[in-house]
Amino acid sequence: MRAVVTRVSKSLLWIDGSVHAEIGQGLLVLVGVKEGDGEREAVYLAEKCANLRIFEDESGKMNKSVYDVGGGIMAISNFTLYADCARGRRPDFFHAAKPDVAIPVYDFFLKQLKRLEVPHCAGIFGADMKIEHINDGPVTIIMDTEQMLRGVSKSTK
Repeated sequence: MRAVVTRVSKSLLWIDGSVHAEIGQGLLVLVGVKEGDGEREAVYLAEKCANLRIFEDESGKMNKSVYDVGGGIMAISNFTLYADCARGRRPDFFHAAKPDVAIPVYDFFLKQLKRLEVPHCAGIFGADMKIEHINDGPVTIIMDTEQMLRGVSKSTK
């Protein structure tokens, strides 16, 4: 799984011309699922997002998580995170999971946020969504579970 995590002071999600969801301070998380991803990756990514210390403490150091600041997470499915632009001018999405794989993994990711008791909202898989957000910082981080889990397994041997 891959995520683009943006620290926001506000985010609104529009579907069909109406506000579908919104958060104040928190994280806007674009979530991509690739072929082969499953529950292990969803658990890992949800826990990373919930506990990522990218909010400033009293001394201005990024030392607080979304929990610590009482924020929320807006999670949006986004298969284009697996675009391959190496050839030609049109991205190839060969590595992005098909909906029959991606939807259950994305839904499991959302269930993990609920299990972790993180206030969250989500888009609708496959919908044409418009996202308004105020990037706070700006702070934007890219996480890839394939790289991250490989690092965990090496460090635990």
